[in-house]
Amino acid sequence: MGLSTRLPKRGTSSYFSSPETEELPRFVAYLLRSAMTEQRTHMATAGSGPGPAGASRPQRHPGLVLAIVLICQTMFILDTNVVNIALPDIQHDLGFSAAGLSWVLNAYMLAFGGLLLLGGRAGDIIGQRRALIGGVVIFTVASLAGGLATSAEMLLAARAGQGIGAAIAAPTVLAFITVGFPDPARRARALGAYAAVSGSGAAIGLIAGGMLTDWISWRWVLFINVPIGIVLLILAPLFMTETDRHPGRFDLAGSLTSTLGMTALVYGFIRAAEKDFGDGVTLGALSAAAVLLALFVAVESRARQPIVPLRLFADRNRAGGYVVLLFVLAAGNGMFFFLTQFLQRVRGYSPLQAGFAFVPLALVILVSSGVAARLLPRLGAKTLIAVGAAAITVALLWMTRLTPQADYATALLGPMMIAGLGMGIVLVGATTVLSSGIRAEDAGAASGLLNVMQQIGGALGLAILVTVFGAATRASRGPAHQVLTEGVTAAFTLAAAFTACTILLALTMKNRQAPAESPAAEELTR
Repeated sequence: MGLSTRLPKRGTSSYFSSPETEELPRFVAYLLRSAMTEQRTHMATAGSGPGPAGASRPQRHPGLVLAIVLICQTMFILDTNVVNIALPDIQHDLGFSAAGLSWVLNAYMLAFGGLLLLGGRAGDIIGQRRALIGGVVIFTVASLAGGLATSAEMLLAARAGQGIGAAIAAPTVLAFITVGFPDPARRARALGAYAAVSGSGAAIGLIAGGMLTDWISWRWVLFINVPIGIVLLILAPLFMTETDRHPGRFDLAGSLTSTLGMTALVYGFIRAAEKDFGDGVTLGALSAAAVLLALFVAVESRARQPIVPLRLFADRNRAGGYVVLLFVLAAGNGMFFFLTQFLQRVRGYSPLQAGFAFVPLALVILVSSGVAARLLPRLGAKTLIAVGAAAITVALLWMTRLTPQADYATALLGPMMIAGLGMGIVLVGATTVLSSGIRAEDAGAASGLLNVMQQIGGALGLAILVTVFGAATRASRGPAHQVLTEGVTAAFTLAAAFTACTILLALTMKNRQAPAESPAAEELTR
């Protein structure tokens, strides 16, 4: 894609002294403060009583464990979007075609989403710490290979390797929170921190991608993972206690059918976005996905040790929570993708300018997540999900009024902040619903399925929205900027329909009493 303007290169010191960049150190400080507060809380309540029956052995350093898993989650979430801003530079250096460039994103999401259920089960069987360390090793090595890539094929292989590593390690993040924090109030606070980094990670990834691409090179959007991965590999063995292992065998039939089925499903929609639904390859992929996923359900209903216990869907709230997450992530990923395209291709923003345009959105997500965690005991998850989804719907409908001349301050800042408010609230509510009442032996599988919904929702939702975008642009007539803007607003209209359905779904849930508010939860709002 062509960019009509570029920011002049400035001295590093002037950039790091700007108010916008000061927010990133504050975000890191928030994670560390959150971890230290949890450590103090643990020391004050040590010996107060045993955890729930069936829980794994307690963590000796819960504050540090929380910091480790949040940094790990941030790395995986950032990597889904950090390359977005760098795509034009990657295309120029490695010779990607316009269509082939989309696979820089898709290779990661396909591997990540397709193997998440296997990764979740692996943590249950071999231990969550072993799975986390193994996944981080693969992810770190693949990041190094991607940064050193000299061809398109090498980069795509590295991106798939990153997805495999993330699929193994990511389910352990929520599993450590679910099993390692048995006290309801402390768990609510930890879940609030998890939701904050999950919700703001996409926006922060765009900011970091713009900085690294403009100041150094696109290769550093991959190299940056290497020192982070090394730090995690040093800290995890020192401070994380291995969780109880649950003897058993891998559900190979379930693993195979789920992985291939989800990969075919994601590929089918991505192919439809590039071609159309009448394309033979698209129809073949979607048909194969339907067959494989039906086989997966049949296998799981008969397996002695299923990779995804179907009892996870027996609870109406949890089943609805998975759908909520899918819809919200579909709309959210679409919003990030199309706003990035609009800002760069229509409004002529540079990568760095486009990245900084998302700073208010990221900050609002952080604040609203903390406020939502504090209000959870009073309002309940059902109310939070409905209110948050309504806010996102309003924001997306506002964005459907964009024109090629739309000014950021008057036409985009308002709806972006409303969307950030809604995303922070929804993620706290949905994560709470999906993390409650889970057996210790199902912790890895349940958190793996949660992450699947994040990746599948993002991949499928984006593919569907891109399909609508393509149809709208083909039907439009006029200057290129006008055509692209009409495609973007058509995609936002469908995204608003996704979140409107989420409101209705939330109203069908049961509002259960949330744990009493903990003083530690106040730390989330500071």
